[in-house]
Amino acid sequence: MKEVNLLVGGPIAQLPDNLLQLKRNAAWIGADRGALRLIRAGIVPKLAIGDFDSSSAVERELIFKNSLRVETAQAEKDDTDTELAVRFILRDFQPDLLKIYGATGGRIDHLLANLFFVLRPEFYSSLERIKLIDRQNEISFFKPGTYTLNKQHDKKYLAFVPLTKVSQLVLYDEKYQLPGNDFNWPVSLASNEFVGLTAKFSFSSGVVCVIQSKD
Repeated sequence: MKEVNLLVGGPIAQLPDNLLQLKRNAAWIGADRGALRLIRAGIVPKLAIGDFDSSSAVERELIFKNSLRVETAQAEKDDTDTELAVRFILRDFQPDLLKIYGATGGRIDHLLANLFFVLRPEFYSSLERIKLIDRQNEISFFKPGTYTLNKQHDKKYLAFVPLTKVSQLVLYDEKYQLPGNDFNWPVSLASNEFVGLTAKFSFSSGVVCVIQSKD
């Protein structure tokens, strides 16, 4: 499986413990200040991308000298740096799995943009390959179908979040089950839990976000 990791500019405190040390040899892309953080951790980004509007001249020079490739954008643009990076990654690297770090915490508008961008037509076909990960949460996205989730050993809670109108959401064997409910607007079905090591769910239309989390 080809895995690519993207670091964006969210708060460092929200990153999983020792992330950059444990994944030093992985394939990394840096979006805006995420590129600078990779370089300062001794990692050479395969791609640094963004408007770099929050970086000083010295920081920009560091990014340009220590990245294999740099793509710049105007500060005033229609896409966030995360969306811009994901577009390049899906097109040029074609990963089986894209893990995005630094996309949560900090500004709420950035968090919401990072949750909802998968609904854009250009990203929809790839949404099941995208995960958002921080020190407490792993967020995955699903199209209609039937799925079995594997419990992560360090996570306690399970949430199902219809991001769109969703039909016939069934939770088969979780602590709190659903028989086949319809949801006409986004809602967070929070604080569910695994009963065993797996959890089965299905739905017939829409997009569902699934979050495994811990306190």
